Amino acid sequence: MLQIEKLNQYYGESHTLWDIDLSAPEGKCTCLMGRNGVGKTTLLNCIMGLQALRSGSILLAGEDITKLAAERRAGLGVGYVPQGRQIFPLLTVQENLEIGLGNGRNKKKNIPDLVFDLFPVLKEMLGRRGGDLSGGQQQQLAIGRALVLDPSLLILDEPTEGIQPNIVQEIGEIINILKNKLNMTVLLVEQKLPFARSVADGFTILDRGRSVATGPMAELDDQLIRQYLTV
Repeated sequence: MLQIEKLNQYYGESHTLWDIDLSAPEGKCTCLMGRNGVGKTTLLNCIMGLQALRSGSILLAGEDITKLAAERRAGLGVGYVPQGRQIFPLLTVQENLEIGLGNGRNKKKNIPDLVFDLFPVLKEMLGRRGGDLSGGQQQQLAIGRALVLDPSLLILDEPTEGIQPNIVQEIGEIINILKNKLNMTVLLVEQKLPFARSVADGFTILDRGRSVATGPMAELDDQLIRQYLTV
């Protein structure tokens, strides 16, 4: 589904991402891992077209999207839930969800039933302002807003950060539904190892802007964890 080859990115003259290769197979969850500051969010921003590349390529379902504008990528079926959620606090839940209408692959005119099937609490709170929701509810809203686009690829940047345990469990269950029942491809950035193991099929570890390990989740062993993930 998503294939990144030899991606290099710079901030000014500072080389931040070095020859990154990453594959996110269709219908699977791939976890992008690494300590803080190693380039995970920068890589996601490159995938979304929010950061320019110096070199390399990004392919979505075989189509080269390297030079496409960010809004074009959403139209091709890429949903993005950024770190910190970034919902619109003064807009209602309904207005937050409706922002994505018309920008996805199928140019939907109404919020898909799928959003309320997965997050029934959002249907109960359509008239409430986003800023009045709890952190967990805001994260559900952010994921729901991305799903309005009807994405084939869903990118989640640390969706469990600062979220109460029951909502973390629910998000994990929803990721499994999306990939196992709807064949959606998920690219996940996650620090919590138990959560990552419960949802991810494969992993890629970044360290100092380089891809240093990749493989099936079962191959994420104690040595890799000690070397690249523990603080």
